[in-house]
Amino acid sequence: MQTVKAVVSLAKNEPATVTNINVPDPIKGEALVKVLSCGVCQTDHHYVQGGVGDNYPYLLGHESTGIVEAVGEGVTNVAPGDLVILNWRAVCGECRACAKGQPQYCFATHNATQKMTLEDGTELEPALGIGSFAEKTLVAAGQCTKINAELTEDQYAAVGLLGCGVTAGLGAVLNTGAVARGESVAVIGCGGVGTAAIAGAKLGGATTIIAVDIDEAKLARAREHGATHTVNSQQEDAVEAIRELTGGFGADLVIDAVGVPATFEQAFYARDLAGRLVLVGVPAPGATWTIPLDEVFGRGGSIKSAWYGDTLPSRDFPMFVDHYLAGNLDLDGFVSERISLEQVNEAFETMKTGRVLRSVVEFK
Repeated sequence: MQTVKAVVSLAKNEPATVTNINVPDPIKGEALVKVLSCGVCQTDHHYVQGGVGDNYPYLLGHESTGIVEAVGEGVTNVAPGDLVILNWRAVCGECRACAKGQPQYCFATHNATQKMTLEDGTELEPALGIGSFAEKTLVAAGQCTKINAELTEDQYAAVGLLGCGVTAGLGAVLNTGAVARGESVAVIGCGGVGTAAIAGAKLGGATTIIAVDIDEAKLARAREHGATHTVNSQQEDAVEAIRELTGGFGADLVIDAVGVPATFEQAFYARDLAGRLVLVGVPAPGATWTIPLDEVFGRGGSIKSAWYGDTLPSRDFPMFVDHYLAGNLDLDGFVSERISLEQVNEAFETMKTGRVLRSVVEFK
């Protein structure tokens, strides 16, 4: 058992608290990880707001790099000293998705068996089964994806973002949307996930990449990550603009990175006939869409949601790191500021302004 400093959400809509927690030594199937970096993600703030559940207290944080410090019995995929990216899809290998050869959809992903606790023994619920706004965290060994590439300390923060938001956007285009070379892609919403989708479209060989947002600063940033065209949907009709930029037809692939009914409808009608729509923005509970069923039938194509960008961490994380080191994927551009653990609440407020892609906690 070790006592470390961490960020915990004790009650709904209250500021997160920096406090000491107890982290058990790993048992069978578990790994103890010394955290090096952790991105501040919208999902963590959803926990604070009660948007994920009511199982307080929550140990926040999940977009991380770390060094494996110890492993429990039977762990073979990582060893002490390994550099890892933490992931929240530790595939079980046994559920019906895994049995069909689709582990990226695993329906029974593993988390650590033991619970980390407050100093008084109160059990913590780790965000996405990870809980890495902490100097050390306990996870299922399968939540550790080993990275063999040589990285500098300055690169840990960027690479750790592959643990969630950046991968969700990249995967929405490359995996769920299956972009092909020469295709057109439109991305509605240019926050962190949407910007990653734009980077994914560039990586996948799309030649027309259209960024849609209401914020000119976000649109400018989208161009830096690969957008060939931008549309301010407060100033012009997004659907008509996308059609005009694609020969009057609509895009081959449209990504809704917002997840509200209005943007979903825009994405639906901005597709070419037989085009694809991928929803990666997380909708609010109870959100509905009212597109006529004959329109769904008549336009053809596909409508999909992207679960973690249909990512298989063991396959995709090392590949994305290789692209980063080769200069094909600008992960550094997603790190807007580097902060301390004590600045997480401030980072939540900054995140609301849209001025940052990611604030990243660095552990020295």
